Amino acid sequence: MSEKVRILLSEEEVDKKICEIAQQISKDYEGKEVHLVCVLKGGVFFMCELAKRITVPVSMDFMALSSYGNGTESTGKIKVKKELDESIEGKDVLVVEDIVDSRRTLSFLLGELQSRNPASLHLCTLLDKPDRRVVDIKADYTCFEIPDEFVVGYGLDYAQRYRNLPYIGIVEIEKED
Repeated sequence: MSEKVRILLSEEEVDKKICEIAQQISKDYEGKEVHLVCVLKGGVFFMCELAKRITVPVSMDFMALSSYGNGTESTGKIKVKKELDESIEGKDVLVVEDIVDSRRTLSFLLGELQSRNPASLHLCTLLDKPDRRVVDIKADYTCFEIPDEFVVGYGLDYAQRYRNLPYIGIVEIEKED
């Protein structure tokens, strides 16, 4: 088997939408400092680009969760692979995620973070895949709603490959004869 990547969202489209979302976040958090919590590894590309465009003070931390392994289907089991480095108590927290699909992992994460008593807790995602929804959680900021396809690029991977693509692409698996 081999795979090809077909462009779904161009680099220009992604950049334009991140600028728009950052502008809205800056307006919504005016007079405050926003503490970005990035879900690694996929969210790091998006968070860096987003943070550069937010005009209010920003601090950041990272968490790593896993439910995929090396496949294209979620295993359903959520594993914390990296914990936050500092407390979020009393902070205005914005979770930055690369993609939201079933929302099982996100439900786990938001519940865990809410139990740590932040002043506020909101969610920003680059991509939302509503066709795969299992748990009903609404993102406060969404760049793009996409179809139920396996996507890569801009931090998203397929078996640790394609994260560095500057656009969002759909992985097409080709079966060899």
